[in-house]
Amino acid sequence: MHYRTLGRTGCVVSTLALGTMTFGTETARDEAFAQLDTFVEAGGTLVDTADVYGAGRAEAILGEWFARRPADVVDRIVLVTKGRFPYTPVLGAEGASRRHLRRALDNSLRRLGRDHVDMYMVHSWDPLTPLEETLGFLDDAVHSGKISYPGVSNYLGWQVQKACDLADARGWTPPAALQPSYSLLVREIEWEIVPSVQANGMGMIVWSPLGGGWLTGKYTRAGRPTGATRLGEDPHRGIEAYGKRAGRPQTWAILEELARIAGDRSASLAQIALAWVAQRPAVSSVLLGARTSAQLADNLAAASIHLSDDEMRLLDVVSAPECGDYPYGPDGVEQRSRDLPGAEPSE
Repeated sequence: MHYRTLGRTGCVVSTLALGTMTFGTETARDEAFAQLDTFVEAGGTLVDTADVYGAGRAEAILGEWFARRPADVVDRIVLVTKGRFPYTPVLGAEGASRRHLRRALDNSLRRLGRDHVDMYMVHSWDPLTPLEETLGFLDDAVHSGKISYPGVSNYLGWQVQKACDLADARGWTPPAALQPSYSLLVREIEWEIVPSVQANGMGMIVWSPLGGGWLTGKYTRAGRPTGATRLGEDPHRGIEAYGKRAGRPQTWAILEELARIAGDRSASLAQIALAWVAQRPAVSSVLLGARTSAQLADNLAAASIHLSDDEMRLLDVVSAPECGDYPYGPDGVEQRSRDLPGAEPSE
């Protein structure tokens, strides 16, 4: 396992992190305990959860695991949880308001059996709540000792920048990290979001680095998946829906390149895909979300893989996100270059 600081903070985290979204739903308690033990034994330190995972059951499982493990094991864990979405049918139990986040954080701490968490993230942008209210609550939570660092999840580039600018103007604790989706299949965050993260000294804890299972190679052109897989149970599931991804020639080109590199290294496709994400700029840690301990062990082996410059370049080229000519395409880049100070005037 390798370790990095979380953005500009002095908090050191493992480059591979354990996500707990399946705990209490797809992954039962005993299997969740086994995954946590496997992760810690491999040197993992960053564990990510949220109040909506299993409607609180994921946090409760973590709390029980913490209570059953020695203090020196528990102390290694850098714990992240999130609040924003409703996890109960109570009217108004959602959003990034001070009222909801205070209750959500207190309930998370109760389920986790902790008096604080290392990072508390706003799970998504809230267009109804003034950002001053959200960031003011997070700053108060830092000063009260309930959280060590604030963070944000699924924010766009301008939202990240606005949050950082406002925190700076008010003297509040700034967001230390962003949690976005990022993989060989989802690279559009490189256009605006990653530059904003880097400009503000933030770290990134990325989710869905295997594209919802696509980058493991388990889906084929033969037809829609069936059986006990996420897309087998729901082929229209979220951003990894089978029809949308299967219809993109680039998906299959990426899988072919992954298979070639994996074959050369006697590694799995998943390990190569995870290694690529872990080596991208601004990435502090990569979330692993496995149903079983066997899947987790395979993913953890990615920590020992360092891709060469040529391998990174080949994967970069085949996975380059499609875009129009402007502002992100070649014409847009050329125009921005001409507009730089000292550039030759265009004819």
